Amino acid sequence: MNILKDLLLHVCCAPCSGGIIETLLEEGTRPTLYFYNPNIHPFDEYERRKAAIKEFAQKTGLAWADADYEPDQWLTRVKGLEDAPERGLRCQACFDIRLERTALYAHENGFKIMGTTNGISRWKDINQVRKSGMRAVAPYPGIAFLDRDWRKSGGIERMNLVTKRENFYQQTYCGCIFSNKKAM
Repeated sequence: MNILKDLLLHVCCAPCSGGIIETLLEEGTRPTLYFYNPNIHPFDEYERRKAAIKEFAQKTGLAWADADYEPDQWLTRVKGLEDAPERGLRCQACFDIRLERTALYAHENGFKIMGTTNGISRWKDINQVRKSGMRAVAPYPGIAFLDRDWRKSGGIERMNLVTKRENFYQQTYCGCIFSNKKAM
């Protein structure tokens, strides 16, 4: 029996998601991909990232759920944290808003487990991602958070391999307006 049968996987971008998706498929899990990333700025960057991961979802035959682009809600959530460092409180709030919405979608649509691809990124603190995931599912007793460190066991190498093989669009910053300014 595959305990990940009802996995809702929050995805952020194709480079972070491709290797994880392939690993899950090899393990017999066909996740539903959930795209909710109101942090990505500007809008054309959001559209590029969404198009790349959506194309990969179609190529792999996976179900796709696309949430609304709500940058104003994200900006409200991180208000006062604009100058926080990368991997600081702003990033924590960013994980929280995205994984809370993922958990709500999981609850409303009968998923038993949810996870995210956020933890593989070199720009992310895996412990922040874990804490956000655990907090997000707490209000929903029937939903678990898939706490898996995708960086281990060759995850980074696989991410790079799949990204190169698939010729994924690769961004140069995490996604938000604040990380974009720092990358310039």
